[in-house]
Amino acid sequence: MPTPLSELPIRPLTRGDLVLCADLAEDRGWAREDHKWGLLLTAGTGYGIDDPAAKGLAAVCVVTSFGPDLAAIGMMLVAGRHARQGLGRRLMAHVLREAGDTPLALYATPYGRPLYQQLGFTDSGEAERVHGQFRTPGREPLPATRPATPGDLPVLARLDAEVFGVDRTPMVARLPAFADRLRVADNGSAIIGYAAAWPTPETDVIGPLVAPDVETAKALVCSLAMDSARPVRMDVDVRHQGLLTWLKENGLEAGISTTVMTYGIPELPGDWTRRFAPLSLATG
Repeated sequence: MPTPLSELPIRPLTRGDLVLCADLAEDRGWAREDHKWGLLLTAGTGYGIDDPAAKGLAAVCVVTSFGPDLAAIGMMLVAGRHARQGLGRRLMAHVLREAGDTPLALYATPYGRPLYQQLGFTDSGEAERVHGQFRTPGREPLPATRPATPGDLPVLARLDAEVFGVDRTPMVARLPAFADRLRVADNGSAIIGYAAAWPTPETDVIGPLVAPDVETAKALVCSLAMDSARPVRMDVDVRHQGLLTWLKENGLEAGISTTVMTYGIPELPGDWTRRFAPLSLATG
C-alpha cells in the first residue's frame, strides 16, 4: 500500500530537481521559469516532498540564507491535486525548525498569507507588480548610467549590503551570469545605484533596483528596458509611488500585489528608501 504523502520525508532539493520544480510551478499556473529555478537551487536551499504516484513533486519551497541575520523564503508551492491537505503547513514548519533563531522574510500572495499569519509571520510592507511594454520617455533628462564591469562587483556587493541590510555577496556575484543586462549609476566619484534585467519565457524582469532617488531609478529602468522589444515586469515597493506612477505613465500596467511578511524581526533590514525592487519575490 502506498505511503501517504503526509508521512513521506521532506528532502533537500538539488539542481537535478530543476525540471520537477518548474513542472510544479506550471501545474499551479505560474510561468515556467527554469532560469530562475537554476539560480534558486544553486544559491539557496530547496526543500521538497515527493509525489511517487505522479513521479513529481507534491510540494516545494526554497530558502535563501544571507547569514545569521536573515533568510528569504520563496517559491512555496503545493501541487493542485494536493491542495488543502496540510503539505504547505508541514513544509513551512520544517523551514522554521531549520532556521532556528534566524529571522525570516517572504512575499505572500493573498492565498498564502493566512497560513503565514497562523505560523507567526507579520505584515511589514507591500509590493506592487507592474508589467507591459515599456515606452521610452521623450526628452526627460535623466542621470547617466553605464554597463557594470567585473571590477564593479565588490562595490556593488557593499552597496547592496547597505541597502538590503545583510551581506548578499554570493547572490550579487551571480548576477553577471544570471542577468542579460547589469547597469550601474555612477556620480563620477562613486557607484550610487545598480539594476539588473533577467529573462523569463515571457518578459524581462528588472530587479534588483537600487538607487539613491527616483530619478536615478528611472534612469536605470530606461537603460535596461529601452533597447528591448520584450515586455517588462517589476515588483516595486509601494512606498515608491513616484516610480510606480512614472512606470504606469510609460506603458506598464498594475498587476498583483504581494505582502512583505517577516518572522523574528518587525520589518526588513536595510534602507528601504534606496530599495526600489527586489531581485525576485523568491529571494528579496
